[in-house]
Amino acid sequence: MNLNRRSFLRTAGYGLGSLALARLLQGEQGSALPTHHPAKAKRVLFLHMAGAPSQLDLFDSKPKLVELDKQPVPESFIRGERFAFIKGHPKVLASPYKFARHGQSGAEFSELLPSMSAHADRWTILRAMHTTEFNHAPAQLFLSTGHARAGRPSFGAWLSHGLGTLNENLPTYVVLNSGRYGPDGGASLWGAGFLEGRHQGVRLRSNGAPVLFLEDPPELSREARRDTLDTLGVLNREHARRTLDPEIDTRIAQYELAFRMQQSCPEFADLSGISAEERERYGVVPGEVRYGNNCLLARRLLERGVRFVELHHWGWDSHGTSPDDDIVTSLKQRCGECDGPTAALLQDLAVSGLLEETLVIWGGEFGRSCMNEERDGSRFFGRDHHAHAFTILLAGAGLRAGTTHGATDELGYRGVEGQTSVHDLHATLLHLLGFDHERLTARFQGRDYRLTDVHGRVVREILA
Repeated sequence: MNLNRRSFLRTAGYGLGSLALARLLQGEQGSALPTHHPAKAKRVLFLHMAGAPSQLDLFDSKPKLVELDKQPVPESFIRGERFAFIKGHPKVLASPYKFARHGQSGAEFSELLPSMSAHADRWTILRAMHTTEFNHAPAQLFLSTGHARAGRPSFGAWLSHGLGTLNENLPTYVVLNSGRYGPDGGASLWGAGFLEGRHQGVRLRSNGAPVLFLEDPPELSREARRDTLDTLGVLNREHARRTLDPEIDTRIAQYELAFRMQQSCPEFADLSGISAEERERYGVVPGEVRYGNNCLLARRLLERGVRFVELHHWGWDSHGTSPDDDIVTSLKQRCGECDGPTAALLQDLAVSGLLEETLVIWGGEFGRSCMNEERDGSRFFGRDHHAHAFTILLAGAGLRAGTTHGATDELGYRGVEGQTSVHDLHATLLHLLGFDHERLTARFQGRDYRLTDVHGRVVREILA
């Protein structure tokens, strides 16, 4: 048979498209992909406190702040510095909260986190984290994608790309939001960037239908929906053969996943039948959008094999312009919303054995300043954005539990030992998931990209 160039490319493309679709569908049936080395972790739980919690009021006690409280900060600390909102020469602000050491590790926690501090020996604390960004959206994008501008794949998308799925009936990557607003970075925080669209996070809701537009009309039977998808599949595959567009195969796989999710979602998302004990520990109120509801849903998702579960809880931006965003009223409220549910989730993962193969991350996109912001003469206590030093909590698979790594100077302004960048954090997490961060790549626009860009080192000091 004679083939011209166009016929050959069309036929070859169709064959490759069929192979790609077969791989997509095989991946959806729970076929894990190979890693670079044996993995310690299979799953990730990312608890993002959107707005950036104050490390100086929660995890990093500084007696020097008490000594210098309300005095101008030493010039040597702020010379040449740029701030998001502070103007003039700011004054030092001591924390109004007491700190204590907990567990055999002696890890320091504020009185605002009594439940999380009870698990001190399970946490691995990175106390000298730093970032390159001091505004919310770029910093959140940097923490989620390794880049401060939209368009790069998120961490969860990279994990889906690298590992595939564990459950054919649920997405590989799930996102849940709570708080008055969503995170500043928006949907780009869980986007797939230049990876295939199937790797992006699927946002679930904790009240009403778990996924918008997933339900069929009442008059459409399950059998009729199946027939519809089969017909669409035939048409889409023919369109893929003609256009050689790989995204069509991705779309077919997404339709099939949505069909299976129509049965799996209502089962795990129904919180009406939980016990009184679970309701109290997680702070669950069925039908409301709450962090506690999302923590319980996160546990159920992890139990069912979802690879990456991401919770965003808005409201940690403690500038001190009013009681709605100060460290006396607002910070206490956010801690009250998150402390108990986080501890309940960690405890349940530990009891079930899931914590041994799950990486838990708790923290914000940057830290808060050691000075009072006093925006426009405000008398409320608050702290500006701070990129040089903040704290991230980790727990779970392959980590040295009960470890505090890194230290900051006497004002908590900069790291002085054990400094860890966002790229270092990503490299370390990928290592625990079985990947060499320099080799987990995707080709785009003529070059290979990776989550850690051209940076990152594995922080081996925190590995078990």
